[in-house]
Amino acid sequence: MLKAKATATRELLSLDGLWRFALDGAAGDEPWRATLDSTLEAAVPASFNDLFVDPAVRDHVGWVWYQRSVRVPRGWAGDRIFVRVDAATHAGRVYVGDELVAEHAGGYTPFEADITEVVTAGGEFRLTIAVSNELTGTTIPPGSITVTEDGRRQQKYLHDFYNYGGLARSVWLYSAPSVRVTDVTVVTDVDGSTGVVGYTVATSAPAELRVRLLDAALAEVASASGTRGVLRVPDVRLWQPGAAYLYELIVEVVDGDTVADTYPVAVGVRTVEVRGSEFLINGAPFYFTGFGKHEDTAVRGKGHDSAYLVHDFQLLEWIGANSFRTSHYPYAEEVLEFADRHGVVVIDETAAVGLNLAVEGGLANGPKRPTFSPETMNDKTRNAHAQAIRELIARDKNHPSVVMWCIANEPSSHEDGAREYFEPLVRLTRELDPTRPVTYANVMLASYRDDRIADLFDVVCLNRYHGWYVANGDLVTAERYLEGDLTGWAGKFGKPIIMSEYGADTLPGLHSVWDIPWTEEYQVAFFEMHHRVFDRVEGVVGEHVWNFADFRTTNGIHRVDGNKKGVFTRTREPKAAAHVLRARWTRVGSRKPAAQDSTGQIDSNN
Repeated sequence: MLKAKATATRELLSLDGLWRFALDGAAGDEPWRATLDSTLEAAVPASFNDLFVDPAVRDHVGWVWYQRSVRVPRGWAGDRIFVRVDAATHAGRVYVGDELVAEHAGGYTPFEADITEVVTAGGEFRLTIAVSNELTGTTIPPGSITVTEDGRRQQKYLHDFYNYGGLARSVWLYSAPSVRVTDVTVVTDVDGSTGVVGYTVATSAPAELRVRLLDAALAEVASASGTRGVLRVPDVRLWQPGAAYLYELIVEVVDGDTVADTYPVAVGVRTVEVRGSEFLINGAPFYFTGFGKHEDTAVRGKGHDSAYLVHDFQLLEWIGANSFRTSHYPYAEEVLEFADRHGVVVIDETAAVGLNLAVEGGLANGPKRPTFSPETMNDKTRNAHAQAIRELIARDKNHPSVVMWCIANEPSSHEDGAREYFEPLVRLTRELDPTRPVTYANVMLASYRDDRIADLFDVVCLNRYHGWYVANGDLVTAERYLEGDLTGWAGKFGKPIIMSEYGADTLPGLHSVWDIPWTEEYQVAFFEMHHRVFDRVEGVVGEHVWNFADFRTTNGIHRVDGNKKGVFTRTREPKAAAHVLRARWTRVGSRKPAAQDSTGQIDSNN
């Protein structure tokens, strides 16, 4: 889905700000038919949970209602008029006046409705958006809802971050011509010093198309016509990690000498390839350094915030990180656009986290239900998962920063039924985008001995916590376990390995001269141990620390004020480990460090 943009033929109106707000049941039946009967106002974009002090709002499970009045610009007469919701977590319904105009399931990808027939240019209308935060066995991510003896509905889920709900991203009103560009797909390659830019364009009706490629100085470097073609760029400037260069593809619907519609797409010319145990960008081995992150800040919850966007990328640059994973859902489009412009590499992930009932049984010390069965994660779950993959790729396929699709985090890949569940999803991902590698993040419970699906993927991503959940406080034993684990995966599959999660909860300001977990010194020693092992194991091509910053989780006796594995606090102050990572990552750049033996001496033979 194309992002809503203001161009010479399209206009864009932000609907962000304060909206009337009410919980379902508190505003009467069919609340979209009149002004919401509520004194509450909620900010958009923001999750609703932490905005208010009433626990009934924070703990609400079900639908909530947002409403505001919107005036259509009078100059939009003759154009098509759309309302677009960048995200409604986890399901949304849009009403214009009394009419339902759009419904969508999935909390992190956009949806829109053509409302031309129910609004008038220059007129005003009542816009109501209902949002549900419910998770079930057939949603992505999955969950379940229980009802207490006193009638309260409670949401249960298997992922370790807070289930924020609401309109966490922007809402827009925009206009576009009747005959317009509806989709653009760009695929790049390199032929010697020439850049190759393949394009495919869809339109709302048959139309004559003109395509122009501009360089960063806005000089035209190539052009073509038609819905499909290839542009060749002599002496191309590549999009490189840490050195982004963007061209602009201008797609125009033309009628004689008149431009009926125009839409721009940023283009970074680069190649991505997996060759043996190497991950190559533009033909050169690339070593990932960075983090798993979260869209998570105080008060806003998962609400997109441009100030935090800028500051977080500044911290990534300061610490020497060249990449991150969008754990565990697609991030706001503005994040990927920023990564495109600044040369930061992204592993783009669906919201498929929690497909693992073995974890449920382990935490509860109870019987383990099968993850994949007609009664648990079933065909309906997989259908929702497939739709999440389709929408992720449709939205993010043109971003040069996105070098790999991650279709799930920590599924129970060692269980019966895992292969039957995932094989069609991997096939779908490759059909939708044959140009990027595909991966998933493997959970500790699934070893290289019994994992059922790793051979389906291009890259092995491992989430491991040796020294924290295993051998806690004993880094000597943890180092032995970790090296055995990594060499096992490398030997069996011969594929690139990224440590997609490794970390230790750390309280800022807690210190000790001994190796005591939760201290800043332990987090430092924990990372240093991992880095020694990474440097010794051939095939490791990246390290993503869990996590960039502390973040909010659900209530639990194993969490005090959220997950504390951040290298930065939730308010972005660095812990001691941040300086250790900075020293390492600014030294290695995008190349794997030289191998070291167990004493820390460099092995000159590697």
